[in-house]
Amino acid sequence: MKKKFITLAIAATSTLALSNCATNTGVRPAHQDAAVGAAAGSVLGAIIGHQSGSTTEGALLGAAAGGGVGYAVGRNKETQVRGY
Repeated sequence: MKKKFITLAIAATSTLALSNCATNTGVRPAHQDAAVGAAAGSVLGAIIGHQSGSTTEGALLGAAAGGGVGYAVGRNKETQVRGY
């Protein structure tokens, strides 16, 4: 029970810390989308990992995958805006 609480607390803290990136107008879309993707990925990964018995590993893998996908989406947005 304590491990679940710690994992949930880390995920919530990370989400709150990364949500600041969404309000900063000087942040590149790739970085903003990577932060949002990592936050969403960690939550979904923790849920899926909990079902398979490994909440922490699921959260870490989900954050890595979500951050990578979010960065790719953000880079695509930047490319479209610049017209390359």
